[in-house]
Amino acid sequence: MSGAALGLEIVFVFFLALFLLHRYGDFKKQHRLVIVGTLLAWYLCFLIVFILPLDVSTTIYNRCKHAAANSSPPESSNGSGLYATATPAPSQHPCFKPWSYIPDGIMPIFWRVVYWTSQFLTWNQLQTIGIAAANTWGLFLLVLLLGYGLVEIPRSYWNGAKRGYLLTKTYFKAAKLMTEKADAEETLEDVMEEVRKVNESIKYNHPLRKCVDTILKKCPTEYQEKMGRNMDDYEDFDEKHNTYPSEKSLVKLHKQVIYSVQRHRRTQVQWQILLEQAFYLEDVAKNETSATHQFVHTFQSPEPENRFIQYFYTPTVEWYWECLLRPWFYRILAVVLSTFSVIVVWSECTFFSTTPVLSLFAVFIQLAEKTYNYIYIEIACFLSIFFLSICVYSTVFRIRVFNYYYLASHHQTDAYSLLFSGMLFCRLTPPLCLNFLGLTHMDSSISHQNTQPTAYTSIMGSMKVLSFIADGFYIYYPMLVVILCIATYFSLGTRCLNLLGFQQFMGDNDMTSDLVDEGKELIRREKRKRQRQEEGENRRREWKERYGHNREDSTRNRNVHIDSKESNFSDMSTNRSASKYTRANNRTERDRIELLQDAEPLDFNAEAFTDDPLEPESGRYQPGGRYLSMSRSRIFDDV
Repeated sequence: MSGAALGLEIVFVFFLALFLLHRYGDFKKQHRLVIVGTLLAWYLCFLIVFILPLDVSTTIYNRCKHAAANSSPPESSNGSGLYATATPAPSQHPCFKPWSYIPDGIMPIFWRVVYWTSQFLTWNQLQTIGIAAANTWGLFLLVLLLGYGLVEIPRSYWNGAKRGYLLTKTYFKAAKLMTEKADAEETLEDVMEEVRKVNESIKYNHPLRKCVDTILKKCPTEYQEKMGRNMDDYEDFDEKHNTYPSEKSLVKLHKQVIYSVQRHRRTQVQWQILLEQAFYLEDVAKNETSATHQFVHTFQSPEPENRFIQYFYTPTVEWYWECLLRPWFYRILAVVLSTFSVIVVWSECTFFSTTPVLSLFAVFIQLAEKTYNYIYIEIACFLSIFFLSICVYSTVFRIRVFNYYYLASHHQTDAYSLLFSGMLFCRLTPPLCLNFLGLTHMDSSISHQNTQPTAYTSIMGSMKVLSFIADGFYIYYPMLVVILCIATYFSLGTRCLNLLGFQQFMGDNDMTSDLVDEGKELIRREKRKRQRQEEGENRRREWKERYGHNREDSTRNRNVHIDSKESNFSDMSTNRSASKYTRANNRTERDRIELLQDAEPLDFNAEAFTDDPLEPESGRYQPGGRYLSMSRSRIFDDV
């Protein structure tokens, strides 16, 4: 298994990063450099998080071998050598190689390639200062995001278990999203008007026509068709002495088109997703009092469900999960996550204490190190760093800076937001891993032990380059997470934004109540609209099933009647022309016959009446010169 675990995790993390990027980005419409750059940044950052537990287990094994190589076990003096006391003698505990052991020399090269590729720094004599500066800035951001995630993630699951909370919040989101959607539509109309003016002023032989064509390709299809119909290509641009836009103004217009189209598409997709979510939550609220224990949907899902899911996830199973089990599952999960958050906050405030060891992460790892239980060590390390990563990365995905940075799912994230998220991940991941190693006392600068460091610490050991940063900022700044957690618990940031005019969801606020009522009315309106559409489709389907065969028979009889009448009329015309023009050739006669056939008079026969009152073509002119809505018989037969 030597190196197999490393290879498996490398492949798994690549597909994980690819899946997340496919969910937020759009491979077909966005530039390849944006996709490759973002994928590389996400992949390398996630890879550091997943590979670090393997580095910890391999380091513990190397320490055991180093202790076993000495003739006598290291002495423990006044408890200063905590790792020395934890390292057993070779006669008591032999060194077992972990299942995920990585050979010597591989991990330092691996960390060096991963880190410097993600940081884009130069490997020279300034590497230590560069690493220190990057880690200091990353740690500053890390504590801010971590303090928010440690409280908000458990609270979101706890609130999700409350009845009516998610539905009320969905109504609030609907009111805000409708305002944004209307603003996006208005902005798109204004930009398309500017594009129309530019398209009409710059003709086909103008030097800047290629730039205009590039702008038109970024416009929606319906606008492209309108502008294409109204364009007069026969006019030359030199015939009229008009003022033409410059290339710089066209570049600016191009950016506005991309931004407005992206925003309009994003709001449309988010509105449809929010409607489906609101309808489903309303169904959950209705089915909670159901006596049949069968989950009934108001609307069918627009996407066909998998047969495997339909077989196992029956309406009965869905009712028990949605109305009975999921609230309790969310409560239990919220309690577990809250416990992890308390452990992280306690360890962040006490990890600098080595005698006694107060950090709970360090206590757990050292207990496993005594028995060399590598599986437990890797699982404990993975769960710990995974929880820290979820708290930090989820905050990155939730952050929204107006419309300039916003990670929207369902392929609605723009290129700037993707690149900015990759930059944030590259800044946050290295200090996150260093902070985790400090919590577990695997970093020699924290534990103050002369032991073999991890391969990651050997590459990132530049914390000691500046004493006031290594001994002050790195140790005491993480304690600020307590203040941030308290501020997040009392929603101080949300209240400040609400006072500044940015409406946030707050249960005890009049503005929130008004927006919730507005959103409820919007959802009710969309629900009635969809119900009318489904009722119309059902009636149309019933009419086609009931009278479809009769319409086919009547159409077939009408065609036979028309063909016989046309043949009789053709024979009469042929005899008449033959008696009058005896010397006309056959081709002339054939042309006259075809001309007379095309001049068939209007047929108001009752057989031409359609039986379907919902036929979209009823009342309109039909081929062959027939007005089906003017038939005078069998009008009220079906009433």
